[in-house]
Amino acid sequence: MADRAGMDTGYLRCLEETPAAAPGVGTLLRLADAPDTGAMVLTGGEVDLPPGRGRASRTAESVELGTDECWERLSTHGVGRLGMITAEGVTILPVNYTVVDRAIVFGTAPGSLPGAVPGEQVAFEADHIDEVFRHGWSVLVRGLAREVTWSDEVRRLGRAGVQRTLGRRAA
Repeated sequence: MADRAGMDTGYLRCLEETPAAAPGVGTLLRLADAPDTGAMVLTGGEVDLPPGRGRASRTAESVELGTDECWERLSTHGVGRLGMITAEGVTILPVNYTVVDRAIVFGTAPGSLPGAVPGEQVAFEADHIDEVFRHGWSVLVRGLAREVTWSDEVRRLGRAGVQRTLGRRAA
């Protein structure tokens, strides 16, 4: 990116790692032109816009991730989507989650929709999309949801910051 923008890699690294950095308009325009994006994207002006507004990559390809890489990527995020079958049909809800011993764990409130899925088949997905560089990843896990009721497991998950929990163990 630094080469394409005609700038020193150290300066670009400083811009990336320093939240208070305020590059000039000329620098922003050079950076925006390098990956063929816009200055608005680089400055976060589109942060609240829905994903997928960028142009599709001409060289898009899908690559299957290995199991270890999937769990590693899931461990880097904290928000995913839980898919379940309800009386109204397929429902997908965002949930805050953590990964503990290759289990996706999230808290539920009594009477909440995610709290009603123990014993049911569910799907869980987390992903990351980089609109600027037009690449990303997505991990989908399917399995049987279960409520954590064993007191030692509840205490262990509580130490990880999870209250009443459901989890999905890796098959």
